[in-house]
Amino acid sequence: MTVGQQNAWERGWGRYGRDIAELPPGRLDLDAWFGRQAPVVLEIGSGMGETTAELAYNAPDLNHLAVEVYAAGLGQLLLRAEKLELDNLRLLRGDAVVLLREHLAPESLHQVRIFYPDPWPKKRHHKRRLIQPEFVSLLASRIDRGGTLHLATDWQDYAEQMREVCEAEPLLHNPHARQPGGWAPRPVWRPVTKFESRAESEGRVSRDLILERV
Repeated sequence: MTVGQQNAWERGWGRYGRDIAELPPGRLDLDAWFGRQAPVVLEIGSGMGETTAELAYNAPDLNHLAVEVYAAGLGQLLLRAEKLELDNLRLLRGDAVVLLREHLAPESLHQVRIFYPDPWPKKRHHKRRLIQPEFVSLLASRIDRGGTLHLATDWQDYAEQMREVCEAEPLLHNPHARQPGGWAPRPVWRPVTKFESRAESEGRVSRDLILERV
């Protein structure tokens, strides 16, 4: 971490962050942690927090939960949260699968967002991709009825894999199935990051897949 990220960590992690591996057994009491009851949005892979912080700022009526494995990214997100004076954002470091399976109750999430997960572009590495049937089934079980799973990627073959896996999950419905390719229109509220802009300049088109929990 940079000095600034480390300082933000020391100031804010005790209040706003937790390590998944150190959570006590059982369900995480999100209402107590946030100090209020509100719909919960889970973002898996928040990176350096650019999108996460902006979305939390623009939706103060939602509780935002960000999961990331890299401390530097979480430190940068804490810096952004300080600057924006966010109180509706909490951070978790570690394995999202463990969090979902052991610490989040079924139908406890309003929305799950996974933006630009590692594409593992080489074919022999595709098995390492996050969006797989077992994982999507776990995700769907944790989303409340009427809630959404929102995925985005700039790798065409990964986007197609995401769509195939998600449309095969019986708990999910694609309301945009009749749109070209089955993709959702790009939401105007999703920030355009430097990463996305670079991808498009290199000829990769971003695609959004938004599914509803039935």
